[in-house]
Amino acid sequence: MKIAIVSGKAEGPTKLNSFDNALLDAGIGNVNLIKVSSMLEENTEIIKLPKLSPGSMVNCVLSCVSSDEKGDLISAAVAVAIGNNLGCVVENSKVNKNPEEVIKESINMVKYMMKIRGETIHKLIVEEINHVVGNIGTVVASVIYL
Repeated sequence: MKIAIVSGKAEGPTKLNSFDNALLDAGIGNVNLIKVSSMLEENTEIIKLPKLSPGSMVNCVLSCVSSDEKGDLISAAVAVAIGNNLGCVVENSKVNKNPEEVIKESINMVKYMMKIRGETIHKLIVEEINHVVGNIGTVVASVIYL
């Protein structure tokens, strides 16, 4: 199995438009995203996001948050843990929380998921993005299943 980890942030005239713009910023705005749960196959490989065919159906784990409160700090994160037999993904998003805390919380959640499965983590990656809202903003972080 191959995955790509991406993130994006944007403003827009509405929450929907800022979300769409954040997806474009992340490189996944021209595909149909299908949210899936958080499991990965053994020895999953993380690669750079390839060019995706416009309109294609793409499985993903998606973390996103939008706000229309000027000055809000919005954060989205995904954490990926890969072991010998399987891997886990968590998504996390917060408003007005220290980005380092969002990262720490994401790591703790994915470590717990692996621990209860009896799996040793061989690779752990966190992608976090944040943005201070100007008017209407959105941040997205996603694991794309390829």
